[in-house]
Formats: sequence, structure tokens, C-alpha cells
Amino acid sequence: MSTTPPSTKPEYKTEWDRPSLIEDPRLRKGLTFAAIAYLIWSMGSLDIDWGRVSEGLPRAGNIFSRMFPPDFDRWELLSKGIIESLEMAFAATFVGVIIAIPLGLCAAKNLVPRPVYLIARSIIVLTRTLHEVIIAIFFVKIFGFGPLAGVLTLIVASISFIGKMLAEDVENMSPGQVEAIKATGASFPKMLIYGVAPQILPRYLGVSIYRLDANIRHSTVVGIVGAGGIGQTLSATFSRYDYDFSLAILLSIIAIVFVGEFFSSWARGKLR
Repeated sequence: MSTTPPSTKPEYKTEWDRPSLIEDPRLRKGLTFAAIAYLIWSMGSLDIDWGRVSEGLPRAGNIFSRMFPPDFDRWELLSKGIIESLEMAFAATFVGVIIAIPLGLCAAKNLVPRPVYLIARSIIVLTRTLHEVIIAIFFVKIFGFGPLAGVLTLIVASISFIGKMLAEDVENMSPGQVEAIKATGASFPKMLIYGVAPQILPRYLGVSIYRLDANIRHSTVVGIVGAGGIGQTLSATFSRYDYDFSLAILLSIIAIVFVGEFFSSWARGKLR
């Protein structure tokens, strides 16, 4: 009497195991322990005065209680600051997107000689190293308080951001179209118009719209250091302990940023 051996089927896992970033469990636990130890050490080295923190909590409650209800009675001063911020953002974006074109093209290593590339890249790196507030302080010291310092600050920020994005898009574009235009004997400007522009134009427009949205937000920040806009008015209200008007300004800034974000998302969606 012959017996048929039972069929053995391979067992497969029915649950997916997420791959770990660090396979070695000892190394993973060691890095986790080191990160926690560093966090504890860094918090201790900051020399935080917890007594002062505890005293500040009731003060914060007093500030928030004095903010309500928000004071919109001085709507003329409020609207003037908001309009000034919007004018700064639109003017800086318009100038920045234009100047960023030659800078971005010169920062693309597949278009220009290496010395030109290094100079353009150095300008982008230098301008991107400094935060908008630091640049605003610099221009305020040169040109004084007012929207001019804010506009120049946002122009520098727009040029560096859009120029970097444009240069990376040019370096990552398909070379076939450019080589085909060059094969016809076209000049360098025609190569840019017919070979480069069609590939990077949608991305360039999308980045420019995003930068406009960012400039609207940043125009409210640079004013705190005296570079014009609604931020300058907000800083003055905090200095005068005029907290109910400060809340009205903050709510207006939130509304402006929300509208700018909605417009940016809608416009970039149309470009896709």
C-alpha cells in the first residue's frame, strides 16, 4: 500500500514589512539614543530661565485677553498698510522674474562657459544665504525706513529663488531639441527661443506665481524691521501695547495670505 506524501507548499507572508532606512538594528538604536542624548544636552545648554518662562505665561494670557475684540475702527490705516504690502509684492515679483531670466540662464552649466557659470552660481548662493529679514535690515540702513527697502529686499529674494529654479530646469531639460536647433545653424538667441524656452516656460511661469505668493507673505514680515508695508504698522502697535488693533492686523494678514495661496494654487493648476 503506497502512501502519497503530503504536498508541501511554500509559505508566503500576508503582511507587508516596511523596509527600514537603517537595516542594522544595533546601529539604528545607537543613532536613536545619540539623537535623544543630543536633544537633552542641547536643551540644557540653552540656559533657559524656566522661572522667567513661568512668569511669562500670565503675561501671555493678559496680552491675548486684551486682543479681543479686534479693533477694525482704524480701517484707513489698516487698508493703507495692506495696499502698500501688496504693491511691494507685485512690484518686486515683476522686476525679479525679469532679472532672474539672464541670471538663471548664466547659472546653467550646459549653456554658458564655466567662468560665467561660476559667477552666476556664486551670486545665487550668496543671495540665498541671507534671510529676507537680514537683507531688509541692510537696505533699511542704506535707504532708511519705508517701502523702498522692502521692495529691494523682495527683488533680491525673487531673483535668487527663481534664478536657481530656472537654472536647474535648464540643466535637466532634454538636450535633443536644443541639438536639433543648433544643427540648423541657428544663433544662440534663436536657440534659446526655440530650443530652451518651450521646455522651461511652463515651469518658469509656475515658479513665478509661487514666488508672488511668497512675496505677499514676506512683505508682511520685512515691515517689522522698518521695510514698509503692514508689518511696520503691526510692529508699531505692539510697541504701543495696542493689542486689539494688532489682532485686527494679524487677521487681515491671514486673510491676505489665504487669498494669495488660493490664487497661486488656481493659477498653477491652469498651467498644468
